[in-house]
Amino acid sequence: MTTGHLVKAADFKFSFNLPTLIEFGYGKSVELGQRLQKLGVKQVFLVTDKGVESAGLLAGLTGSLEKSEILFDIFTGVEPDPSLETINNGYEVFGQKVYDCIVAVGGGSPIDTAKGIRVVAANGGSIGDFAGVNRVPVAPTIPLIAIPTTSGTGSEVTMFGVYSDWQNNVKVTVTSPYMAPTIAIVDPALTMSLPAKMTAASGIDALAHGIETYFSILSSPASDALAMEAIHMVNGHLRSAVERGHEVEARVGLSHGSLLAGMAFNNGFLGLTHAIGSALSGHCHVPHGVAIGLLLPSVIEFNAAALPEKAARIAEQMGVKGENQEALASQAGGAVASLVESIGLPTRLRDVGVTGEKLADIAKDSFKSGMMKMNPRQPSDDEVLALLKAIL
Repeated sequence: MTTGHLVKAADFKFSFNLPTLIEFGYGKSVELGQRLQKLGVKQVFLVTDKGVESAGLLAGLTGSLEKSEILFDIFTGVEPDPSLETINNGYEVFGQKVYDCIVAVGGGSPIDTAKGIRVVAANGGSIGDFAGVNRVPVAPTIPLIAIPTTSGTGSEVTMFGVYSDWQNNVKVTVTSPYMAPTIAIVDPALTMSLPAKMTAASGIDALAHGIETYFSILSSPASDALAMEAIHMVNGHLRSAVERGHEVEARVGLSHGSLLAGMAFNNGFLGLTHAIGSALSGHCHVPHGVAIGLLLPSVIEFNAAALPEKAARIAEQMGVKGENQEALASQAGGAVASLVESIGLPTRLRDVGVTGEKLADIAKDSFKSGMMKMNPRQPSDDEVLALLKAIL
């Protein structure tokens, strides 16, 4: 059964913005020096974390910079889910010299940190001052090159930065075209050594980006096309990448799926899974991808009631067979739940230390996220709490 095209002719009116230049390919990252030479770059501030550094992933990049006679300093003070203070610390180091380019290497945390440092360098203040939508007044002038070492966040092509406000136990998001990297160099070779658990967590986040964008009230024909292919690619390659991380085909396919999902949600935005996930991570310090994996199947089931035709197409991309739309839509959440379990991610909140007394606060703070507004079905406080209780 196929649901066919879901967009009517009258709906083919949309805007689509992707200011980031994308360079995709196995081995592409070693061309960094040549690329920066063409931009006239002389001094680079390289943002990464200690895990990327200890894994030896910087060697090819720094060698390329040296070959091109480009000077660089490395900032490794980035933690998972970077805090507002981390951006301030990074900016203080950045301000000690005159740099004409920022290069971010790593997962979403180093890339978001670099985005924040660049915006603060251009505007002053603290990155938290710009939380919200289109609140960054001045565009940065120096280029930002984003080089992901995971396949999940899509941060290399998005205009979002997510930061942890640990004083208030919330995540804050800065949304502005001025946050988008100048160039994304997506080299699947840099993901080959990513451990299975991190591959699983980042990969399920990429899947959620595709699914949530497809459900979003701001979705368009262009974002739908990207989201559908992203779901297909991630579902087709995630298990192999987790189980056999050395397989080049699996890593390339997963990197491609993650990139497409980032391109999609940069325009279509996300929804309920990420709204609750933000509050869950804020209150209980659950890693982002793990939180998303816990929530996504239930949110799909919740949204399927509002958009059964889209739920059916998601199920098809997940490999589900069905004779009609109703049968397919009813299996979409279960198909994702099976994938989550098969790649070794936890399936219950209690598996990651979340207790029942935390749920009411998590549910309440979910509504602080602007992503909640993009969900096709608006839940009540009680419905979010019930969703959380069901997966406790």
